[in-house]
Amino acid sequence: MSIAWTSFTPWTALAGGLLIGLASALFLLGNGRIAGISGIVASPIRALFTRSDWRPELTRLAFLLGLLLAPWLWRLAAPLPSAQVDVGTWGLVFAGLAVGVGVRLSNGCTSGHGVCGLSRLSLRSLVNVLCFMGAGFVTVLVLRHVG
Repeated sequence: MSIAWTSFTPWTALAGGLLIGLASALFLLGNGRIAGISGIVASPIRALFTRSDWRPELTRLAFLLGLLLAPWLWRLAAPLPSAQVDVGTWGLVFAGLAVGVGVRLSNGCTSGHGVCGLSRLSLRSLVNVLCFMGAGFVTVLVLRHVG
């Protein structure tokens, strides 16, 4: 995947970051729960098999629906950014499985630890984010410069 750095606009990046922070804070204040995607996704799936009352899960389902609808709403205002993936199907499958294992091992994903955990000054989240970033740096180094 390549990034068009000449198209980077700091004001839209700042606005996006502020919206993510605001949404995370509102989710925490309104529900008392962290807006970590892995926990939000896993909870309704577990509830499908264990609960008969789905009312507590409706907020999470609305959150997921918002995540799925956001790109479609964006397309009304502007074209989606183009993305080019330089790895084959098996590379994507391996990457997805590796991320899934990492999420389970760290008890959360980058949104839960990086956005919500760091803002709460969680030491566990800081360690997890350093591990996420370090693994990403090493992966890029190996794939682009060593291999």
